[in-house]
Amino acid sequence: MNEEKILQVFGLHIKSLRLKLGLSQEELASLCELDRTYISGIERGKRNISLLNILKLADSLQSSASELMNFKSKDNNDKPI
Repeated sequence: MNEEKILQVFGLHIKSLRLKLGLSQEELASLCELDRTYISGIERGKRNISLLNILKLADSLQSSASELMNFKSKDNNDKPI
């Protein structure tokens, strides 16, 4: 899988977790102390997020970094990436 596709699938995973908690992008951004446009970029697969921001997101999404990184691609027969 190419880098662009990985970022897109990761972004969809983050969006799914955010929506499960009923958070808007603005609310998540505030919890993470990040800009809403940065959250939007992650969710659209346009940002290659840093480890520190993954940790911020995990905390804000009531999750762990390992759970955030355990995402699957439909193109990869639902195997973790």
